[in-house]
Amino acid sequence: MRLLYIKRNTKTENRFSPKMGRLITKVTYIRKYFLGLPVKTLHKYRETYYGEVKNCDDCHLYI
Repeated sequence: MRLLYIKRNTKTENRFSPKMGRLITKVTYIRKYFLGLPVKTLHKYRETYYGEVKNCDDCHLYI
């Protein structure tokens, strides 16, 4: 088993954008793991309806 590795995980989330309102998007997280436990999220990005890849900073998590 590796001690330190990087893993990419994609899941569907509800997001809120001020211009479009509620969005249901696929958000991809790139995380660093140490002994199987997540240590740090290196980057997260989302895919738009048109296939563009954008950073998740411009929209907020919708609860």
